[in-house]
Amino acid sequence: MSIKDEFFTLQNGVNIPKLGFGTWQIPDGAPAYESVSYALQAGYRHIDTANAYHNEESVGKAIRDSKIPREEIFVTSKLPAEVKTYEGAHQKFEETMQLLDIGYLDLYLIHAPWPWSAKYTDCTEGNIAVWKAFEEIYNSGRCRAMGVSNFSIKDLQAIFESSALKPAVNQYKFHIGCTEKELTDFCKSNDILVEAYSPLITGRILDNENIKNIAEKYQKTVAQICLRYILQKDILPLPKSTHESYIKGNIQLDFEISPEDMAYLDTVETL
Repeated sequence: MSIKDEFFTLQNGVNIPKLGFGTWQIPDGAPAYESVSYALQAGYRHIDTANAYHNEESVGKAIRDSKIPREEIFVTSKLPAEVKTYEGAHQKFEETMQLLDIGYLDLYLIHAPWPWSAKYTDCTEGNIAVWKAFEEIYNSGRCRAMGVSNFSIKDLQAIFESSALKPAVNQYKFHIGCTEKELTDFCKSNDILVEAYSPLITGRILDNENIKNIAEKYQKTVAQICLRYILQKDILPLPKSTHESYIKGNIQLDFEISPEDMAYLDTVETL
C-alpha cells in the first residue's frame, strides 16, 4: 500500500492521512497557494496550517481550486497561542473558518500552552477555558477532532482533569536526534497521536553525514530517510517545502528502514 493511502485512526474513529504537508513559514499569497497546490497534485491529502502563519486564506483557496472533493482532504488549523479565553477561542475559530472558506475543519489545535512571548508561564486556567470552547465547537460538528500543540505531560493532565473530551493529537518538535521519549510514551499510552513538526529541522538535518550514509545505502534522499524514520515510530510527520521537486520527493516513502538501521538512527545526534 502507498503512503498516500495510509491512515492513522484518532481516538474518536476519524481517519487522518499518515503524512501531512506543513505550511509554517510559507507566506500568504502565491507562495502558500502554489505550495499547497503542488502538494495536492503530488498526492498529499493532509494540509496543516495555523492562524498564526497568516496564510489560511491562500491555503483555503488552493484547496478549493484543486477541485478535489472536500471530504478527501484533511485540514488542520490552530488557535493562536496568545488566545487564552473562552470568548477569544470562539472568535478566532470563526476567523479561521472565514479565511479558509472550506466548510468545516478536520482538526483544530491549541497552538501552544503559553503565549510565544511568555514561554513556559502557567496558563492552565486559560487553557481549560479555551478547551471548553473547543468542546462546544467539536459538539457543533464544525470540526471533526480537537487537539493541542507543544503541550507537556502536565499541560495534558490539566485538560484530562477538566474535560470529558481528550485531545486527539499533540503536535510538537520530533525528529532524528529529538524524540521526546517521556512525552511521546505518555501520549501513546493515552491514545493521543503525535504529529512531528520540523521533521527536517527546517532543512538543517539534510547535511548530517551519518544520515547521508543511511540514505546512500537505501538510495533515498536524507529527507526521505528522516520522514520514514518518523513514520516507523508511528508518528505523523509534517514536512514543509516551497519547491515542487522536494514536495514530490517527500511523499515517496514506500520503503522500509531495517530494525538495525532504525536502532542506529536512534543514536544519531542532530542538535
